[in-house]
Amino acid sequence: MVPAIPPNPPVTPKDAATVALVREGGAGLEVFLLRRVAGMAFAGGMTVFPGGGVDRRDADTSVAWVGPEPAWWGRKFGCDPHLARALVCAAVRETFEESGVLLAGKDDTSVVADAAKYSEARHALVNREVSLAQFLSEANLVLRADLLRPWANWVTPTEEPRRYDTRFFLAVLPEGQHADGQTSEADHAGWQRPQDAIDDWKAGRVGLLPPTWMTLAELREAGTVAAAMTAERATDKIIPKVIRRGGTLHAVLPGDPEYGTAPLAIQPGPDDEVAGR
Repeated sequence: MVPAIPPNPPVTPKDAATVALVREGGAGLEVFLLRRVAGMAFAGGMTVFPGGGVDRRDADTSVAWVGPEPAWWGRKFGCDPHLARALVCAAVRETFEESGVLLAGKDDTSVVADAAKYSEARHALVNREVSLAQFLSEANLVLRADLLRPWANWVTPTEEPRRYDTRFFLAVLPEGQHADGQTSEADHAGWQRPQDAIDDWKAGRVGLLPPTWMTLAELREAGTVAAAMTAERATDKIIPKVIRRGGTLHAVLPGDPEYGTAPLAIQPGPDDEVAGR
């Protein structure tokens, strides 16, 4: 995904939200993963969590809201309350669009038990025929921001022609709901233990971008849903750098010995291959 001639100056990242949806399985914590359609412009063929870019309507202040206020989310993600509101709404909207899981309820103590009855609204959201605020209002639902936890903040490397400033959230699959992955953006979806997903990556069966790989490793270390949901998380921006080792481009992360000496942007050669870290 690194072009032969990287943009100069670098592209300004677009705001985005993604949600690691977890549940307690028979062998421990499991996470819901989607494999993006190969032809997609960004991360085509990669295995990811549900998520996507912020829509301007996600900042609608008429959204009925339960849980930490936008200012609290803004402090967690280092942004103003207006953007924080949009990020939380985007997280809820994208999760519903891509997995069918709806983090909303009739009041501040209830959660939708069967989101399938809102399938028509789901399609309308995907097609941008309605906004999240319109849907929730018409369905007499409130957004349950208290069901989300801030997890991380990853920014696409400067070499990329498409860049995102993505806030990662964590949420538990609500009781009674089912994640289906019925989205045109994915050709495969399902639940996996984090270690199994990492093993698939190591064996070359799936592709994982550094933020997905790292989040899976962190969830593996947490071990249980309860531990993951109560973990204290730092959410400073993480911006991978791209370095060349021989004829292969690698992404390196803060903490890697090569990160501090890596250039802000690298000029790929015509024969360079790109490898995951």
